[in-house]
Amino acid sequence: MDEIFIKKVRAAAVAGWWTVLIFYCILMIQWLAYWLIMNRQPEGMLCLWGKGFTWAEIRTIWLWAMVAFKLCFGMILFVVIWLTLWARQLAKK
Repeated sequence: MDEIFIKKVRAAAVAGWWTVLIFYCILMIQWLAYWLIMNRQPEGMLCLWGKGFTWAEIRTIWLWAMVAFKLCFGMILFVVIWLTLWARQLAKK
């Protein structure tokens, strides 16, 4: 196989793993922020969301956003694993 192509696939896999690491760090920061904010329930947070929002609604919206974020994380993870395995197979041939 063409060495340049193999290097490009391997570089894409490495970039993907860095993306997964950054995604995971953002997920952990968001999770910690959720626990801090939901435990304290500061009044300023209700002002940021606007009139009419309750803590139950904020909690529901936040949890659905975390679900969507984790689904995107899972899809990216599958692509990165596939790229890594593909790069290994190309290097073997």
